[in-house]
Amino acid sequence: MSTQHASKIALITGATRGIGFETARQLSTAGVRVLLAGRDHGKAVEAAQKLQADGLPVEAIALDVTGDDSIAAAVEAVTRQHGKLDILVNNAGIFRDDASRKPSEQSLDAWRETFETNLFGLVAVTQAFLPLLGKAPAARIVNLSSVLGSLAHHNDPASPIYDFKVPAYNASKSAVNAWTVHLAYELRDTPIKVNAVHPGSVKTDMNAHGDMEIEQGASTSVAMALLDEHGATGSFVHLGEVLPW
Repeated sequence: MSTQHASKIALITGATRGIGFETARQLSTAGVRVLLAGRDHGKAVEAAQKLQADGLPVEAIALDVTGDDSIAAAVEAVTRQHGKLDILVNNAGIFRDDASRKPSEQSLDAWRETFETNLFGLVAVTQAFLPLLGKAPAARIVNLSSVLGSLAHHNDPASPIYDFKVPAYNASKSAVNAWTVHLAYELRDTPIKVNAVHPGSVKTDMNAHGDMEIEQGASTSVAMALLDEHGATGSFVHLGEVLPW
């Protein structure tokens, strides 16, 4: 385990499995103390213990991004135990579209549930933790987006995602990208950097048809979480490549 980033505290939402869990593994391996967050505290503890068994600096925290009380309790816990937050990785996300239906046939419930977690939850968590991020020397906010949120790609018949129209999920990620731009603008004269990332089509429970191993899928989040002072802000990236909005 590296000690280069040993003074840093990171919180990762939706980190009990998949990309979030692997992001926790990689950041803690780099020496960052990781707060592994999950809606179910028991599952968060179980996930954290797996990494603790490898000697990694990880602790569990309960955080439901759709619950105001849960977010407030998490902020209180981090304030009490650490007094700052260096890295926030907004990783929690859901997929509720029915791929067998046309865009106009997706249920409003699917739209509402998707936006509640993928956008509103992400914004709520960021707003709540911003004061703690401001207490870090140079905080980083990483928003998990997707190439499926790229309007440019969706309008390009030559794009590999042109025919993949799952509107609630896609639009939620487009909105995450827009939020990233606005927050980065607000914080442009501060040391805080805000970026959106596309992890790739990763083999996870949510994406059975992924073609990328999870280790590589988490690497973009990790890279943007550990950006130095010369790194970008207000960008949308995948494996070092800037993607079109």
